[in-house]
Amino acid sequence: MCWSAEADLVAGAGVAAVGVACVARTRRPRDLPLAALPVLLGAHQMVEAAVWASRGGTGPATLAWAVIALPLLALWVPLGVLCAAPPRARRRSTVPLAAGVATATALAYVLATRPVRAEIRGHTVAYVVDLPHAELLVAGYLVATVGALLTAGDRGLRVLGVLAAVGALICWALWRLEFVSTWCAYAAVCSVVLLGWVNGRRRATP
Repeated sequence: MCWSAEADLVAGAGVAAVGVACVARTRRPRDLPLAALPVLLGAHQMVEAAVWASRGGTGPATLAWAVIALPLLALWVPLGVLCAAPPRARRRSTVPLAAGVATATALAYVLATRPVRAEIRGHTVAYVVDLPHAELLVAGYLVATVGALLTAGDRGLRVLGVLAAVGALICWALWRLEFVSTWCAYAAVCSVVLLGWVNGRRRATP
């Protein structure tokens, strides 16, 4: 999340451009899902620009934002990690993937049956969803996303996992305090780390 529609558009375009560079430089097809993650993150921020423009509410932009943020990322990240993981780490990567499938299914059902509302709160956008068993779903989401990266068996992805864990804590704390969200900078940093990971994989390819 950024502090205005304009900031979301600029940051989203920049993050998506890094994602295009990641995809263009990827040599191994199994690395493509993770390499394309910044494209998804950039598009996500640009969708939020539409949420700002509509002053929140329950419109299509709000629903699209929630679909990307909740079920799609919960499935995309562990699946991408499983594809890119070295053979020795693939077995343990199935645990975050299983958590992602279960969590994404539950979140998709919630979004299909309950409204999601965006509220402009100063310099942030808050998304309100009535999640049943919220603590369990949040735990499953973190296992699927952060857990997948931390157990990937790849140093670059573990660094990304640490950044994701720290970024999640900071964004949550600042959201609770109604301060400007750090999501723009966090997404940009993660995208640059992924570009570095792609470049490292490219150099390692014979």
